[in-house]
Amino acid sequence: MVEAVVWDIGRVLVEFDLAGIYHDAIPDPAERARFVTEVVTEEWHLQHDLGVSFAEMVAARTSEFPQHADLIARYASHWLDSLPGPVPGTHDLVARLAARAVPQYAITNFGADAWALFQPTFPVLDHMREIVVSGIEKRAKPGEEIFHLAARRFGHDPAAMLFVDDNAANIATARRLGWQVHHFAGAAALEAALAAEGLL
Repeated sequence: MVEAVVWDIGRVLVEFDLAGIYHDAIPDPAERARFVTEVVTEEWHLQHDLGVSFAEMVAARTSEFPQHADLIARYASHWLDSLPGPVPGTHDLVARLAARAVPQYAITNFGADAWALFQPTFPVLDHMREIVVSGIEKRAKPGEEIFHLAARRFGHDPAAMLFVDDNAANIATARRLGWQVHHFAGAAALEAALAAEGLL
């Protein structure tokens, strides 16, 4: 039986769009898309999830692309613009689980600097009893270490926790380690899964 729900955050509880940082600075959609494909990319951003600071990343990337220094600096100064708002429907599910006293936790790939900016703006996270943040722990999904760490912190057997994530690689690791899993593709399917477990 599932006794706790463990949430991913990006693209499950909050939308994530790196290009949002440049919506005003690069008005042309094609040029904006090119910039986040070639310069400030999601692949480059993964360093932050693993513990590299904004300052280190901006300095290193600026040395590679000095002609884009101002835009690269915006990655740090306008980070919250990459998080346009809640994923539809999931916050209601968090609240309903909380009303039933279901233990809730989170494992998120999130850089420490970005997390410090974001967490105070997102009160739904107050329902989480504990959150494991990759940039603080310097280990990230889909690696196994962060799941082992989370299981110890959360105090539940992995087989008794339902892990919800939109990323197939993260789901595969969790399943391999004995967690129950739900590959997130929208709130309606997740609501049905939670109801099937007797949690709603």
